[in-house]
Amino acid sequence: MRLNGYFNKMRGSAHGSPPRVSLSEVLWSWTGAFLGIAAVAWLNQRFFAGSDLTLAIGSLGASAVLVFGAVRSPLAQPRNLIGGHVLSALVGVTCWQWLGGEPWLAQSVAVATAIALMHLTRTLHPPGGATALIAVIGSDQVHAMGYLFVLLPATLGPLVLLAVALLFNNLPAARRYPEFWL
Repeated sequence: MRLNGYFNKMRGSAHGSPPRVSLSEVLWSWTGAFLGIAAVAWLNQRFFAGSDLTLAIGSLGASAVLVFGAVRSPLAQPRNLIGGHVLSALVGVTCWQWLGGEPWLAQSVAVATAIALMHLTRTLHPPGGATALIAVIGSDQVHAMGYLFVLLPATLGPLVLLAVALLFNNLPAARRYPEFWL
């Protein structure tokens, strides 16, 4: 009976699929994400091209989904956006430096520890898990950055997204961002 109950949980709830959003919401989300990622990519190309530094990391794409596609989600708020990336980058760099000789261990400890710290600090931001992982599995260029990785892509990138989100998400009457700061 216990095993049956365990597997029954995997069927999901009876609530059905999430509701559809309006075409207007789709267009606002698309435009915001375009502008946010364009700002990060432009700054990266303008100031960091040809150097060993980077501003653009994959986890910022996932952050854009939250801050432009789910603006009211607690996971999309400034505290979570910035705090989640910064804490996760610190954890990821530390795991690479201490456990890099065992990549599987560094990767798993980085993501799990980042989640735990985000929970403890109320900064849970799912893309932060990716930021921790990128710090461990990244290229030699990423590893060479050391703790500078925390400042450049993991702090400045989310700050750029936040600036665009503040300006853009408050244009339509039906949107408000943020829901909370701290």
